[in-house]
Amino acid sequence: MAETVGAEGRKGRKFDQVVDGARRVFLRDGYDGASVDDIAREAGVSKATLYAYFADKNVLFRQICATECRRQTELAEAELDLSAPVEEMLLFVAERIAGFLLSDFGRNAFRLVTSEGGRFPDLARDFWANGPGLTQDRLAHHMRHLTEKGLLRIEDPRLAAEQFAQLCKAHIHDRLLFGLEDTITEAGVQKSLHGAVEMFMARYGVKG
Repeated sequence: MAETVGAEGRKGRKFDQVVDGARRVFLRDGYDGASVDDIAREAGVSKATLYAYFADKNVLFRQICATECRRQTELAEAELDLSAPVEEMLLFVAERIAGFLLSDFGRNAFRLVTSEGGRFPDLARDFWANGPGLTQDRLAHHMRHLTEKGLLRIEDPRLAAEQFAQLCKAHIHDRLLFGLEDTITEAGVQKSLHGAVEMFMARYGVKG
């Protein structure tokens, strides 16, 4: 018998198969263009099997966003070197944020959530909680710790984390979201991210 996972879906033998197939279809066809028939065909399961795990397409898309966003955040968290100099730590975080934005999943997810968030507010809330919101929560935790160690000078770590995340999007996010540029050079990305770290340290760094 399938095992209930929260109120969103059910886990079972073909759960990952359904999610992987749906992820490919959503990224290829968008939310509106993705049909349940297409998802079931891509996943290699019947529609009955798909509905045994997910009540509808919206719940399935929310599951995919939550799973992928949390996976990306947890991978970055595991690789973060807390003993590195502050500037190196911040650049590492900046590169992970930019990497997600530039990935096929990241750019398509932001576009889909932006276009569908009005119709499906739970979708937007889930994406925020498991993606940008989770990243900023983890970042605020580390900034609080660095402040306690005297390596940063921050009164409001949550605000500082949000400011840093926004700095990391400069030159990248809007261009991709609005389709102004399909590709952004690595040199342009690195220039923007180094600038983000420098600006953040100019405001919150501890003078030697």
